[in-house]
Amino acid sequence: MKNYLEFEKEIKTLEEELDGLKSPFGSEGIAEVDTKKIQGIENEINEKLQLTYSNLNSWQKTLVARHEDRPKANFYIKKIFNQFTILSGDRYFGDDKSIIAGFGLIDNKSVLVLGQEKGEDLNSRIERNFGMMRPEGYRKCIRLMKLAERFQIPVISFIDTPGAYPGVGAEQRGQASAIANSIDCCMSLTVPNISVIIGEGGSGGAIALASSNKVIMLENSIYSVISPEGCAAILWRDPHKSLEAAEAMKLTAKDLLNFGIIDEVINEPLGGAHRDPDLIAENIKNSLVKNLKSFENLSKDEIFENRKAKFLKIGRDQGFSKSSSLNESSLSYSETIFQKIISHIKANKVIYLGSGLTILAGLVAFIY
Repeated sequence: MKNYLEFEKEIKTLEEELDGLKSPFGSEGIAEVDTKKIQGIENEINEKLQLTYSNLNSWQKTLVARHEDRPKANFYIKKIFNQFTILSGDRYFGDDKSIIAGFGLIDNKSVLVLGQEKGEDLNSRIERNFGMMRPEGYRKCIRLMKLAERFQIPVISFIDTPGAYPGVGAEQRGQASAIANSIDCCMSLTVPNISVIIGEGGSGGAIALASSNKVIMLENSIYSVISPEGCAAILWRDPHKSLEAAEAMKLTAKDLLNFGIIDEVINEPLGGAHRDPDLIAENIKNSLVKNLKSFENLSKDEIFENRKAKFLKIGRDQGFSKSSSLNESSLSYSETIFQKIISHIKANKVIYLGSGLTILAGLVAFIY
């Protein structure tokens, strides 16, 4: 049974009509199938999908990212990787079912795969804690990322979480430090790491695994420091202002690509990834293979510096550039002319103040 979003009511009506026409049994028994009418409705559905999904606002894209039928990490892992072997446990407390982790092959190349999994039905969602990781989940990822680095194996992560689990038990077991250590581990790797945001990329729960050389987003996924509902509740004390919050937060793939927060957007099939899961899985695989090949000729230091420069550049007017010193890996900040003038004045403010007072005293003496 398909699930439809609020803005898909017309599409739902057309698809229900289409299903009725495709059935060989009419109200009076066996009837002929009207292929011409079926073709017309199929064309109308495609037009509606094209019109609807080409004009989605930020809140509607958030709803698509959370769609019940949207493919989850477990689906992509099974479709993309061969000989996948699951590894469990953090060697301290237990195993976190909200993260699937293990080694597999993609294009005959060994990779470590980390996938935040929300679950497919009610029972699996409860077991997976709706994709919200606990400290033991992050510690499991850290353990396996260090193992991957030891054997020079690239890391691929699938991000799909509303955020890290905020429960009392998680806080007691060191949730904040687990997230911080996971970010630190991701940033310090000397092997390439690639993150794909397949649904929700929420808060530190996502950043803990998405601090990567390449951050890729599906077209209708989102990536933000907080949910639109949470932002609306804080700013306006009204969670119903989610639309305004979503627009202000710039959490869509297109906005984040323009800001340089992410590196690539993978287009989804018409109507969202849930309408053609096999196609989107193939597109993700092609992107992963392409990006992994781009790191094949880079040394450990170059991979590390590539990631470092990427994150240092975010939010800067001109970013960081290579210095002219002999140390090729060093980075220096490129300031604008206005920033250089301000910096010069601040550095020599005593001289400028003394000169100003001297000129002012001369003018007073000349007048009187």
